Amino acid sequence: MKGSDIMTKYREILRLHSLGFSQQNIAYSCSVSKKTVNSVLRQAKEIGISWPLEDNKTDAVLAGMLFPAKGQRSSMAQKRIPDLAYIHKELLRNGVSKKLLWTEYMEECRLSGEEPLMYSQFCYYIQQDEQKRRATMHINRKPGEQAEVDWAGDPAHVIDPDTGEIIEAWLFAGVMTYSQYTYVEAFVNQKQSAWIRAHVNMLEYFGGVPLILVPDNCKTAVTRNGGWYDQKLNAVYHEMAEHYGAAVIPARVRKPKD
Repeated sequence: MKGSDIMTKYREILRLHSLGFSQQNIAYSCSVSKKTVNSVLRQAKEIGISWPLEDNKTDAVLAGMLFPAKGQRSSMAQKRIPDLAYIHKELLRNGVSKKLLWTEYMEECRLSGEEPLMYSQFCYYIQQDEQKRRATMHINRKPGEQAEVDWAGDPAHVIDPDTGEIIEAWLFAGVMTYSQYTYVEAFVNQKQSAWIRAHVNMLEYFGGVPLILVPDNCKTAVTRNGGWYDQKLNAVYHEMAEHYGAAVIPARVRKPKD
């Protein structure tokens, strides 16, 4: 409520916003402050309410949805949360809509005697679940299927015990993706011969050959990498993979999650 008996025009704020009016002009039209308009629009976006609205979404109903009292917030915890995994799967099917799934959800709540979410709240939960699913896709791997290989960071330093000379040592690392079983070996350089020798020693250590080798973009593995559709392997490295019956699939440039 605004004052003692004047209701904020929530519906009108959302309608004018959908038409592209500035927050200042909406404030002038609805006789509220710009801060109020900003607060209403922010809350509406957070719980997934937008214009057009159903006729039963009066200003009083919207007030309860947008700015529930503390008691109302605690009662939300008692409402049944929809099965989001099931909803995600069903929405992939032709002809299935959120409205249809909400109707089904409402019926389940009625039969179980539980309090359902309103449609806008139902959609809000779905929206949040979809955003989480888009964040990262976990790719399942099979045991022994793939190994990731690379030169590991900056060189280490080894001191010659006889001369005291400090020698740079470049670390090769190979990791089985599924088990994280790791092989590490130091070399005095990062030349092609060292790269191939490291692989031979790694495979002997693992006691087998993975189907896929995933190098990062070192020159001993990849001479050109413009993405998965524009790659060129080092010829010697390709011959080695062919000899062992493995496939080389380099990680894409500047795609650390690969």
